[in-house]
Amino acid sequence: MPSALESPEVGEDDILRYEEMKDNAVSPMDLSELLKEGTKESHDRAENTQFVKDFLKGRIKKELFKLATVALYFTYSALEEEMDRNKENPVFAPLYFPVELHRREALAKDLKYFYGEDWKEKIQCSEATQQYVDRIHHVGQHEPELLVAHAYTRYMGDLSGGQVLKKVAQRALKLPSTEEGIQFYVFDNISNAQQFKQLYRARMNALDLDKNTKERIIEEANKAFRFNMQVFDELDKIGRSLAEEAQDGGVPVHDGKGDIRKCPYYADKLGTASPGCPFHAAVGLARQPLVQLVLAACMAVAAGAAAWYIL
Repeated sequence: MPSALESPEVGEDDILRYEEMKDNAVSPMDLSELLKEGTKESHDRAENTQFVKDFLKGRIKKELFKLATVALYFTYSALEEEMDRNKENPVFAPLYFPVELHRREALAKDLKYFYGEDWKEKIQCSEATQQYVDRIHHVGQHEPELLVAHAYTRYMGDLSGGQVLKKVAQRALKLPSTEEGIQFYVFDNISNAQQFKQLYRARMNALDLDKNTKERIIEEANKAFRFNMQVFDELDKIGRSLAEEAQDGGVPVHDGKGDIRKCPYYADKLGTASPGCPFHAAVGLARQPLVQLVLAACMAVAAGAAAWYIL
């Protein structure tokens, strides 16, 4: 597959190469600048969600990281399906960089690492992620001119703050130095992230868009941030339930092996099932101080009885 740097939509004399991109060439009315300013507040709010703050501090459980990877897989599967659909549409074609940017296959490798060969049977799309996915499909099929908002929000973030998260995850979760489990953050076909981002912004600015369409794209980008924040909040809620379970003297909801959907207690935490997990409940109860005291007393009585019987 040829690189989008040499896509047929751009003539030989107009090919945009890394070294030609200069920050001082932008105008306040360029789409890249309008997006940067128009989404600044949403960007700040997303960075300050509890999930992201905990992640940046290295307070991320492996089970939660796995679920975040699942959410990303469904999100990028939808996004890249719609990008493929619109790869020849002039409102998006200049931003079609499948070789350099697409993440679906990288995420599939991460999920195989975490869940095993049958990972597809062990994952499911969460409620918040499904809402995000539905919006992406609607845009790609009915308002393709807005697809740039979702591509910009995701990929530019992956090439920026995403690289910080990669290092945090590798260190906090003790992942292999071979980058297994974090392939999502590895862009093998981009030699210089900063220069590529300049190229991408230049392509965005060259799109033939009127003022109204640009405003709609900015509005859609803010929606994309909100969808991401809803996914973060959903993950934070699950993370708190895991922490509360451990604090109450129980064990983690799931050990990260096998199909998490087969644990009724885990499903209950997500609001998708009603019964609790009997095994986890019994182990959690056994770890309560009062119960341990009673058990110790019973053991002492039993030991005394056994000694009396032997004598």
